[in-house]
Amino acid sequence: MKELFSHLTFLYGENVTARLLERIQNLLDGYRARIQLRDGGLSERDSLLITYGDQVQSPNEKPLRTLKKFCDRYLTGVVSGIHLLPFYPWTSDDGFSVVDYRRIDPALGDWDDVSSMRNFRLMFDGVINHISSQSEWFQKFLQDDPRYRGYFIVVEGEPDLSQVVRPRALPLLTPFQTASGEKKVWTTFSADQVDLNFKNPEVLLEILDILLLYAERGADFIRLDAIAYLWKEIGTTCIHLPQTHRVIQFLRAALNEVAPHVHFITETNVPHADNISYFGDGTDEAQLVYNFALPPLTLHTFHTGDARILSDWARTLTLPSDQTTFFNFLASHDGIGLNPARGILSDADIDSLVEKTLAHGGLISYKHNADGTQSPYEMNINYFDALSNPALLPSPSSAMETPPGTAAGANSESLDLQINRFIAAQAIMLSLAGVPGIYFHSLFGSRGWLEGVKQTGRNRTINREKLQFEKLQQELADENSLRFKVFTRYRQLLKARSSTSAFHPHGTQRILDVHPSVFAVERTSPDEKSRALCLHNVSAEKIAFKTKRETVTDLFTGQAIQISNITLEPYQVLWLKTN
Repeated sequence: MKELFSHLTFLYGENVTARLLERIQNLLDGYRARIQLRDGGLSERDSLLITYGDQVQSPNEKPLRTLKKFCDRYLTGVVSGIHLLPFYPWTSDDGFSVVDYRRIDPALGDWDDVSSMRNFRLMFDGVINHISSQSEWFQKFLQDDPRYRGYFIVVEGEPDLSQVVRPRALPLLTPFQTASGEKKVWTTFSADQVDLNFKNPEVLLEILDILLLYAERGADFIRLDAIAYLWKEIGTTCIHLPQTHRVIQFLRAALNEVAPHVHFITETNVPHADNISYFGDGTDEAQLVYNFALPPLTLHTFHTGDARILSDWARTLTLPSDQTTFFNFLASHDGIGLNPARGILSDADIDSLVEKTLAHGGLISYKHNADGTQSPYEMNINYFDALSNPALLPSPSSAMETPPGTAAGANSESLDLQINRFIAAQAIMLSLAGVPGIYFHSLFGSRGWLEGVKQTGRNRTINREKLQFEKLQQELADENSLRFKVFTRYRQLLKARSSTSAFHPHGTQRILDVHPSVFAVERTSPDEKSRALCLHNVSAEKIAFKTKRETVTDLFTGQAIQISNITLEPYQVLWLKTN
């Protein structure tokens, strides 16, 4: 309790802390008997599917049951875990305006349906920065209920809020009519997403109880959504504040008491240096941090056919301890964030990414700057489309007849070339030290869903199409389909990775210079008994270079080969087990 006392004292002072400790101890003791302890260790076999609870659907069946059926059939032995995006009752933002943290959206299923998926490791969302304006908490606030009066942030007068960092181009304050008159309430993300007031210790205890419930219900990972904005202080940027870090440290220390196997993953779509600050000292904050710079840097790499910026950045990836690692990903339910790449890519490079996204049929979301201007914040586009212009997709017949790497026509590319490029990008993500997070649509090669954007009016819908189980099965049984081809190749990558201890999340990595158009990384297992050399041609050109002659094993075929001169076809991936 000494550690908890220290964090609470920093946040609320000794007098308040003294009154809280006994309640916290009772809360922890109550959950201690109900939480099933599990092995929290990570290995090369760990990778997580990122999916909505209703991602695949069947008539007359709860979506969580359909999802389980799908994952059991296709993903057993392929991925180890499933990140279920918010499955609570909600009112907007596709689940991120939570009405009740403790319930399952009845349209999806129930807690038994979630528990049935525990043959996979599960990640739940802790959407604790804000709650729906339709939640009981906020409705009671509007009624001036004494318990909830301090749960939200009311701003009086006209203070200077110009320093506040804004993730979206929406008003920071929203007026609400309460029983005691109109009040301006803090709403960082939207008028329906009302920020919680962590200056009130009752809020912190409520959230602790919820996260402990998630551990009881089977969460092996808890994703702390939008955590960087948690604590507000007028006169500051209200992002990355010391108090925010202390809240995470308090929650980590509390869960260590009764659920040490649970991993925190912080979701902070910000420049890289700020992002990795959520590792803390390597023992006291997040065990995993989203590697947000990776998606835009990888995209830039394939657009230019030049791996040098990505390689130089990857050399800087260090971890504060062997208790931490990166959560690597290229695509998610959100778009591709640009802020993490600022300071790594030039302004011209970022402008080029934006222009390419628009040319490929994608959309751009903007944020407010302190000077009143707006700047691109996020590229809303499916990662396959971001790499390959949909306008260059050949007809189904020509796609199958055109040899890989050759043009299907003056204004098209072969489908196989596009798949090779996409798989090469995914292979880079899988080769880096960390735990991979694979968005559902990436695993199966989905294209953008512009019709969905028209339906909802939201840019992010472009990458959130829900699929029918029967149709998806048909496509995965068709050897000529895009989904079959991508999933087959992706499964090959994942199986090679999971069978080689060199890819352990806590192993080391060394970035090599072999050719400007090749991203090359050597991975070594923690015990140094296994090594793998991963080569990725990021260009549409054939690449040749010399290497030291040695006997290696191709991780995809299992064949032993001797190498001295290496030739990589356009977008070829070569993973080699070395001595």
